[in-house]
Amino acid sequence: MHKISDIIRDQDDFLIASHYNPDGDAIGSLCAMGHILTALGKKFSLFNQSGLPKQYSFATPPAPIQDTLPKTMPNWTIVLDCGAKERMGNMLSARSEDTNFINIDHHLGNDKFGVENWVDHTQPAAGSMVALLAQELNVPLTGPLAENIYLAVATDTGFFTYGSTTPESLELAANMLRDGLNIARMNMDITKQWSENRMRLWTEAMNNVELTDDKLVATTVITKEMFKRTGTTSADTENIINFLRRLKTVRVAVTFREEDVNTYKFSLRSYGEDNVQEVAAQFGGGGHKNASGGTITAPLAQAKAMLISAIGESLRIK
Repeated sequence: MHKISDIIRDQDDFLIASHYNPDGDAIGSLCAMGHILTALGKKFSLFNQSGLPKQYSFATPPAPIQDTLPKTMPNWTIVLDCGAKERMGNMLSARSEDTNFINIDHHLGNDKFGVENWVDHTQPAAGSMVALLAQELNVPLTGPLAENIYLAVATDTGFFTYGSTTPESLELAANMLRDGLNIARMNMDITKQWSENRMRLWTEAMNNVELTDDKLVATTVITKEMFKRTGTTSADTENIINFLRRLKTVRVAVTFREEDVNTYKFSLRSYGEDNVQEVAAQFGGGGHKNASGGTITAPLAQAKAMLISAIGESLRIK
């Protein structure tokens, strides 16, 4: 953190990026970093290959979030919440020789692709790391900066209900609340974003739920045909998996999302000592102990069989 703060103090002109198909942490930490650089009078631009998702349209970035890269890359690119280089997206990965990456992340298995790497898997969110950086740079956690820090940390901790929640993250929220953060409005903005189409997609996804391994594993599949039928996108699948693991008997929840022919993005969620990061790693994926994912290239029946078998073996070891 100290090396990165020195670079930010001494240099000017940064590109700030986060992983494609961004979640609340990716958007919140991206915007928050922009607000820090604004406070320091630095030149910067914001980039995400997927742009700003509709459900985060309430976010307050200090500049437009571009979905194209500048013709001339700046000397430094700050990459947030990317567990691996490819999670930046192919556009930024292809320009990796034109810039120096500062990698700020909290995922297990991060491949440390940056010139400077601050990777701390004990942190609940990239946003909480950005908050520490703001404090190091003497930038007050108020106004839009605090709102985006809260967006990042609240969504990645399930509103402070996941095992990744730390005393420090609760203290961070409390301090921002004392300094004027409107948590009630932020929670409404974050949660009240559903469309009728999303509701219909979720209905189909819930109808597809299957229970295996003595009802310890819950699985559902979201196909491209379902997106077409309901008029939705992959962004509308966010948080489906957390509803699956609310089933009383379930220890591991799984979603398969069709990306292409015989290509499925999988997500895994668990509680306590059930380490789904180890399962995801068997298929080239990664993430956190209780929240991980990856991609499997195989027909759906084969993909499900392989992943559920690996999960079942992991549970039996426990």
